Amino acid sequence: MAKQFKLQVFTQEKKILDESVTSIQVPGEDGYLGVLADHAPLITTLGSGTLTVTRENQVKTMKVTGGFLEVVNNVATVLADEALPG
Repeated sequence: MAKQFKLQVFTQEKKILDESVTSIQVPGEDGYLGVLADHAPLITTLGSGTLTVTRENQVKTMKVTGGFLEVVNNVATVLADEALPG
C-alpha cells in the first residue's frame, strides 16, 4: 500500500475535496507538478488545467483555473479560483 497524505481543495465558495490520496498532479504556471507523501514544503501558483488525484487504484480529475498550492506536513491544500469535475 502506497503512503498517503491529505488533500484539500477549496474555491472561494466552498470546500470541493478533503480526503487521503497517494499522489496528485497539478497544473503549475510553468508545467505540471507531481506531489507524493512526504513532499518538501512548497507554495506555488497554479495555472489552468487538470488536477489529477490518485488514491490506490482510483483516479479522479477536475479542471482548475488559477490559484495556489501549499504542501506542508503531509497536507496539500489547493486554493483554486475555479474547480469543476473532470
